[in-house]
Amino acid sequence: MASGGAPLPTATQCATKVELSISCENLMDMDIFSKSDPLCALYINTSGSQWYEFGRTEMILNCLNPKFAKRFVIDYYFETVQRLKFCVYDIDNDTYDLSDDDFLGEFECTLGQVVSNKQMTRPLLLKDRRPAGRGTITICAEEITDTRVANFEVSARRLDKKYLWWSDPFLEFYKQTETGWQLAHRTEVVYNNLNPIWRPFRISLRNLCGGDVEKPIKVDCYDHHGSGSHDLIGSFKATLAEMPFMFCVCVSCVLYCLCYADINMVSFQVRNLNCSSIVREYTFLDYIMGGCQINFTVSIAIDFTGSNGDPRSPQSLHYISPQGYNEYLAAIWAVGNVIQDYDSKKMFPVFGFGAQLPPSWQVSHEFPVNFNPANPFCSGIEGVVDAYRHCLPQLKLWGPTNFSPIINHVACFARQALQQHVASNYFVLLIITDGVITDMDHTRAAIVEASRLPMSIIIVGVGGADFSAMEFLDSDDKLLQAPSGVVASRDIVQFVPFRKFQGNSVALAQSVLAELPDQVTSFFNAYKLKPPNLFNVPEPS
Repeated sequence: MASGGAPLPTATQCATKVELSISCENLMDMDIFSKSDPLCALYINTSGSQWYEFGRTEMILNCLNPKFAKRFVIDYYFETVQRLKFCVYDIDNDTYDLSDDDFLGEFECTLGQVVSNKQMTRPLLLKDRRPAGRGTITICAEEITDTRVANFEVSARRLDKKYLWWSDPFLEFYKQTETGWQLAHRTEVVYNNLNPIWRPFRISLRNLCGGDVEKPIKVDCYDHHGSGSHDLIGSFKATLAEMPFMFCVCVSCVLYCLCYADINMVSFQVRNLNCSSIVREYTFLDYIMGGCQINFTVSIAIDFTGSNGDPRSPQSLHYISPQGYNEYLAAIWAVGNVIQDYDSKKMFPVFGFGAQLPPSWQVSHEFPVNFNPANPFCSGIEGVVDAYRHCLPQLKLWGPTNFSPIINHVACFARQALQQHVASNYFVLLIITDGVITDMDHTRAAIVEASRLPMSIIIVGVGGADFSAMEFLDSDDKLLQAPSGVVASRDIVQFVPFRKFQGNSVALAQSVLAELPDQVTSFFNAYKLKPPNLFNVPEPS
């Protein structure tokens, strides 16, 4: 993304995208009655000593030799030293914070080193630079040039019973490489089912077969065990070109029992392994350069509840220092300066919530900061800051802290945009808040509903309050569920605590906006919405 005030990149200035896949071997076993449950977090540093978290892999239960399915896609700039740090943890709880998990080792390098090696294996080190046992990490890099994806619908019949009367099957798809088979995708586990139907999924052709539809793909079916010692039910190899015709494939495989070296023959049938289509999947830059400006309609919501403290007191989060600073203003500048480059009109509707308004002094959970309901827009980030400064002395900070009204307000506009059937509008709601949400159930329901709309929500937490509720809404590991039981179709919330990045607005903006490009492209591609300039261009056959 462009930095604040910078023009959008042209096609010749765009970075090359590089995808990194991670695996480890011989990790330290930190658990007493089972094996470690590893996860790898990637941190990036482009200048100074400040590291920011770029992303995390999934957590794999009871495994000392993990092959992580989730990959990292990074913009590679030849002229920039991009420092990377891969940190591996044994996850022992459900909190997002990694500081309370066992550290299994780290490895630092530059992206240039990874790209020039293409694949590198190095020892993991502890914080004091001693070896982390015999643990190693392997990083594979691949330039992204092919954006085609394969859509799969997979089911199976008559699977082998691995535990009394049932199995808990899942599938692993492997890509053939020069050094062996590399994990490309792992399905969910279907519990207690010998005739499973897995959820539809998609795999990029780059990950699955290097873009070559005649290249062999290996599919393994396992019976899941919580101990991590999964039993192989069966395996087969096929090319992507063959898969549309594989409506009933009988597969045999050989299992070697490690205890007695017995050879057992088992078989299963794969039903409807249907690679239904190979389509082009548009990238974030495709939408940006394809006429989708991206016309980010950014709504800003500011928390004016009483928990912020009296704005006249230096202890208040709304207190503006003689230097013109407070955490609310800093968050607005840091995020707004990046996002405004993607809104052609640079007009931002700005709302407040949780304050008493003159002259009636009724509490409002959705009021325009410029006090103009007919035109709540502010011109540029400077206009947002001016409106905030002007309204603050006129309000009485009150409560409670309700998010759902403003989320539903923005969702109305996103719902209208979806009816245009083209990827011309994507809405981003930036909420800056200091504390605990009062209407959590209504907020969960609003977010789940908004997940089906062209909309994302960024929450910046200011102050030092307990933000565990915000981390719950930022459901990176498990999709958010409404009180009614309805599950979100995707993760649209990104939460960042402001004080983690105090003094580094660049790192704050990068962390806040880290998930936004993927949220934009995943939504538009899922709904098969093309960039405006490609609206009448047919799909490649």
